[in-house]
Amino acid sequence: MQLDEMIKRLRARDEEALDWLMRHYRPLICYIITPILDNGHDREECISEVVMRVWDGIDSYNSARGSWNAWLTAIARNTALNKARTGQRHAVSDISPDTPDTSPTPEEQLLRRERQQALIGALEQLSPSERALFYRKYYYMQPTAQIAAEMGITERAAEGRLYRIKQKLRRLLGGELDG
Repeated sequence: MQLDEMIKRLRARDEEALDWLMRHYRPLICYIITPILDNGHDREECISEVVMRVWDGIDSYNSARGSWNAWLTAIARNTALNKARTGQRHAVSDISPDTPDTSPTPEEQLLRRERQQALIGALEQLSPSERALFYRKYYYMQPTAQIAAEMGITERAAEGRLYRIKQKLRRLLGGELDG
């Protein structure tokens, strides 16, 4: 089965396509969620949830807006982050009713959106290799050792590249450089 056929069959609610998805894309899903979720049981639950989100949201996939892998990795990452946050929430003891609301104000939400747009613009000015390295470390939360091993460089070289990328982004965003 080819990718286009799998997508078509998922949209037709063919469960065989779901099995094919699991067989062919489970390694990618695991690759994305493993740095985010330590617990094997949580990872298994997350994989199941990712597959169900794909099943439920397949009609929202649009190849004109991005590749299948990008869409799937975004779902996997966001599902894993939600699971990690939920786990942290359950670990916190009961919160007193007197605890102040920490939800962002409308002004804070607007400022956050403006910062996100500025960051997206700055990231677009990076070279593709710089952007890929930045995403691997700070979006997919991969350990530096893993990134270095997969790139065939030392950890120190990867850290140096990440440092230079952060300096470049700081300059692009108008921030002050230390030293």
